[in-house]
Amino acid sequence: MDSARLEALVNWIGQNPIAAGLVIFLIAFGDALVIVGVAIPAVPLLFAVGTLVGLGHVDGTYALVCATLGAFFGDGVSYWVGHRYGPQLRQRWPFHKHPQWLERGEITFRRHGMKSIVMARYVGAIRPFVPAIAGMLKMKLRQYVPASAMAALIWSATFLAPGWVFGTSLDLVSAVAGRLAVVIAVVLVLVALIWATVFYVWRWLGAHTTGMIERALAWSHRHPVLGRYSEALIDPNRPESASLLLLGVVLVAAGWGFFHILISVGGGSAPSQLDLTVHQAMFGLRNPLADIPMALLATLGDAVVLTPAVLGVFAWLWWRRRRIAAWHWLAAPAFALFLTWILGYVLDMPKPPAATAVAGFSFPSATVTMATVVYGFFAVLIARELPGRRRAWPYVVASLAVTLLGFARLYLGAHWLSDVLAGILLGLLWIAALGIAYRRRMVRSFWVRPTATIFFVAIIGMTAWHGSRSADALLARFDPPLMQTPLSADTWWRQDWQQGMPARRNEMHGRDAWALNVQLAGPLDSLRARLLLSGWENYRTGGWTGLLQTMDKNITAEKLPVLPATHLGREEVLVMVRQGDTPGRMQVIRLWASPVVLQPGNEPLWIGTVKELKFTRRLDFFSYWQAQPGEDALLEPLQRDLRGLDSALEARSDDGQRVLRLRSRDRVD
Repeated sequence: MDSARLEALVNWIGQNPIAAGLVIFLIAFGDALVIVGVAIPAVPLLFAVGTLVGLGHVDGTYALVCATLGAFFGDGVSYWVGHRYGPQLRQRWPFHKHPQWLERGEITFRRHGMKSIVMARYVGAIRPFVPAIAGMLKMKLRQYVPASAMAALIWSATFLAPGWVFGTSLDLVSAVAGRLAVVIAVVLVLVALIWATVFYVWRWLGAHTTGMIERALAWSHRHPVLGRYSEALIDPNRPESASLLLLGVVLVAAGWGFFHILISVGGGSAPSQLDLTVHQAMFGLRNPLADIPMALLATLGDAVVLTPAVLGVFAWLWWRRRRIAAWHWLAAPAFALFLTWILGYVLDMPKPPAATAVAGFSFPSATVTMATVVYGFFAVLIARELPGRRRAWPYVVASLAVTLLGFARLYLGAHWLSDVLAGILLGLLWIAALGIAYRRRMVRSFWVRPTATIFFVAIIGMTAWHGSRSADALLARFDPPLMQTPLSADTWWRQDWQQGMPARRNEMHGRDAWALNVQLAGPLDSLRARLLLSGWENYRTGGWTGLLQTMDKNITAEKLPVLPATHLGREEVLVMVRQGDTPGRMQVIRLWASPVVLQPGNEPLWIGTVKELKFTRRLDFFSYWQAQPGEDALLEPLQRDLRGLDSALEARSDDGQRVLRLRSRDRVD
């Protein structure tokens, strides 16, 4: 089933929750049928159904019963087919072409008996065949039926549960953290990919390096030029040959990638469309709760962080009389700094919008290049001293540090994607070249533990100290840009108030794409003063402490803070609340800077939303303020609270959403 049909089926289930029971039954029924079950994507479909259950579109008990009955009756039909045709199945299509299908199921059944009915439910290759084999072997119904019923129930619950939890989490995560969850997910995915890639590549190389070296030598000997140098670089009898070969491959790959980007930048095709797309996507992920951790990670390549580690390791190696290692270690960042300075001087790469006022921008990113060289060459330096698979760990740590640094710089808008990729590739190019020179000359080993301790203590300590001191300044330097369009104040007030103004907050989850139903022209103080007189209160949203409080099962509505929300990557400029008439409810008004500035006078125009929030507890331990529908009903009371301002309450022409527009009466048009 292709992705378009799968998506259409899931959408239909969400729109027809009662009739969907038959579809859920048929999904589980088809999955259990012998032969047919191989082609039914039951697992992703049941996950999607579970997600709809978690979102409240389908009743959970109803979905579980339908899936269980479908699986049970599907197994029953497969059992009957096996009982009816018995050994003849082996001569029928498609089993005479694929005898291994039945053989695997039969081996499992003979080995585990009745338990195989349950076990087979979780093994995709044999799931549709075990019931048929039970019938072929004349398993008694009084034994088969209870085992099949239990297997169907457990299987349905198992594959509905992840989607159920995921659907419930969508509401919780979007209400509490919004795009913070996406940032965390991206970071976790990057960590998992780096870890898996390095270790699987290392394992694969361990099994294939000898053969690769022999083939490389055989090929080079046939080459008129390379044959004279290959023996000097690659010798099967030398322990370093494998790492030298790998560094050679990295040298070629990094060089090709870097010069490919360099040619495109030098040819004037930068920033590319991919650069612009990634840049905009990163600004869409900005969240006040994620800003501080990302600012901390963005300092991993700062000179203040790297210099003490470089000097400390150099001093240790020099004191231990490892002069060759010490000079190579010092040459790594020194030459990298020179390379980035030359390229930054020669190439003129336009700055990203958030970095236009920041001095020191260059292509490639000097910060990323230096971090790649320092972390990467340190891995080359100490990996050869470690035994076996432990040699992979320095490369994992280096890859994680550079990847998280690059992602943090992209998140803040400090660089284009081309800057980051070119910085990483240039760093790898220099690491590979220097690593080959070092590995060919270095014979004496050194004690890894004190060297690693000096390096990582310096890095972690300086990152914590420097990052905590510079995070706020760094965030201020890379504040998300807001491109504002001038508009006549009179035109905005009398006729064209929808021009250039977004209708909803740009949140990924539709339920939190709140309608932007308030517009204010002029200073915020006039609105704040009138709201205070009407019983509203100034409010300061919670930070990470507030986020952690959502998981306190004993938290009350009086103590749980409302968390910040962003629009166009920016935090609210004003948040005010008024407690509701019933406990656990409050009204909140939030305002953000708008993409329009009023003329004459460059008067700011603010855009925002008024919502009612309800204190909600889910899963018996997770509490949060849930936005309630019906914000239209809040606009007229808000208009009365602000009767000292000029106001107009009108509906948008596109979706009928009402918007309250406000301005000071003493302004001059």
